[in-house]
Amino acid sequence: MLATRRAVAHDLLMMKQCIRSVCAGALLLALCLMGPGQVVSAQESTADEPPFEQQLMRLSEIFGALHFLRPLCKKSDTPNWRDQMEDFLDAETLDENRRRRFIERFNQGYRGFSVAYRECTEAARIAMAQYLTEGETIISDVTSRYGR
Repeated sequence: MLATRRAVAHDLLMMKQCIRSVCAGALLLALCLMGPGQVVSAQESTADEPPFEQQLMRLSEIFGALHFLRPLCKKSDTPNWRDQMEDFLDAETLDENRRRRFIERFNQGYRGFSVAYRECTEAARIAMAQYLTEGETIISDVTSRYGR
């Protein structure tokens, strides 16, 4: 039991380190390749965005993570998480820049786990369960508060 907890803690630590190094490298590369004024960030916000925008951005990231983790752990979902993301984008985005930000967050969620995991571990199963719970919470909160 203690060995399993240590393995999970080690997996989570390794995942965080991988995500940090990949994100830092990707950000540096993107900034080098793009000219000034061309960077569109997932964190970028506008005055006319809805009050639940950051929650939906987080939901996009969760969809991306689950799109990687669920098949890795031999869970089949119909429709799959990418298809659910497409439906979400079709329903929620008319503005191309906003759509691009949602896609960026989906890809961040996917890549964050794809660099750390090649097989389903206990840490991956725990992360998957936490992401499912967080996604359900966000959906419930946004729909109850904003009628979306």
